[in-house]
Amino acid sequence: MEEGDVTEEAAEVVAGSRAAVKSAQRAIQLIETLAGQGERLTATELQAVTGLPRSSLHGLLHTLLEAGWLEVEPGSAAYGLGVRALVCGTSYLDRDPAAPYAREAVESVRDEVGFTTHFARRIGADVVYLMTRESRSAIHRSRIGRTLPAHATALGKALLAELTRGEFDALLPDPLPALTPNTLTDPELLWADCVASRDRGYGAEIEEGSPGVRCVAAAVPYRIPATDALSCSIPIDHVTPDEVGRVTEVLVASAADLGARLRHAGIR
Repeated sequence: MEEGDVTEEAAEVVAGSRAAVKSAQRAIQLIETLAGQGERLTATELQAVTGLPRSSLHGLLHTLLEAGWLEVEPGSAAYGLGVRALVCGTSYLDRDPAAPYAREAVESVRDEVGFTTHFARRIGADVVYLMTRESRSAIHRSRIGRTLPAHATALGKALLAELTRGEFDALLPDPLPALTPNTLTDPELLWADCVASRDRGYGAEIEEGSPGVRCVAAAVPYRIPATDALSCSIPIDHVTPDEVGRVTEVLVASAADLGARLRHAGIR
């Protein structure tokens, strides 16, 4: 084989690899776009949201549909996530060594305080809900896998408080999006709130993530910096300051206990 042939063949391999990577990136983009929506989207709507070329989009939709990652309801042209997404999401929790310990802690806190309790993990600038136990009077139903901006949640503040100022600045988007009129969107104010969270040992917010709800959260200290936290969601019209204080006390103690049990089990 001539040297020129080898060079040409290598170039074709590289080009093919790049095309495969681009297709994979686009497929992930489609899955994550649909995961972040509250409803199914048509191909036209997906194209508007993702900006993907129409020809590539239809090919990817067909492939993902055939593989079970997407589904279309009978008589509808709108796409939603398929059962394969559920299988993979469930597998993540099944393989997380912290999950059984966290589940026990979440159930214990919910039973003791009577309010919806969560276990969540910070992934970049977001928090992802990995476990939830609802109270009977819950205003908003949370779902496993729900993702919210860290800066708009007590969970996020408790975990952002674990970072240095440099890490904090490098991590968060600018500008910070507002989920409600109460969301802190000024990085300086947010950092001050995170410092306060660190000093008192828990994060807190009032209607910053959801109207009608206040939350308190405490980081679970088994990693440095902490990546996981416990939180309680409390309807603002149903509790007194003393009740919030009681919930916070239980939550902080439970997060510390969970962290100790995870460290004792060698889980990092």
